[in-house]
Amino acid sequence: MDVDRLVHEYLASLEIGDAKRVIALFAPDGIVESPLYGTMPAAEFYPALFADTASSRLTLRATMIGSTEVRTVVSFWFDFDWTLSTGEPAPFTVVDVAELDEHGLIERLHIVYDTFPIRDAFNNAHDGEH
Repeated sequence: MDVDRLVHEYLASLEIGDAKRVIALFAPDGIVESPLYGTMPAAEFYPALFADTASSRLTLRATMIGSTEVRTVVSFWFDFDWTLSTGEPAPFTVVDVAELDEHGLIERLHIVYDTFPIRDAFNNAHDGEH
């Protein structure tokens, strides 16, 4: 899968809340590192995220491609207009950094954003459990 297609498929899957579709972009043991949810397998992260989501709208700003000695790294910067399952809006701007395996699947996804503006809404939705 080429990088543009990967990013498009990832964002489209995220926006419609399709866990099976987004998890298919990950290696079988793919990991997500999230500032709100912590580090967890992709197969657990996306169902948890979508359970917390009433709706979302994503707008891609830019895609950046680089590499390490052993893998391709793709970063995508986008606006995440997130509405929590409680109905409270929690929009933010984010950069996701995806480390790809030799088959172009995501081995590890690092989600990078400032949680300060949305942390209270998120914590209220979870009654302080995070």
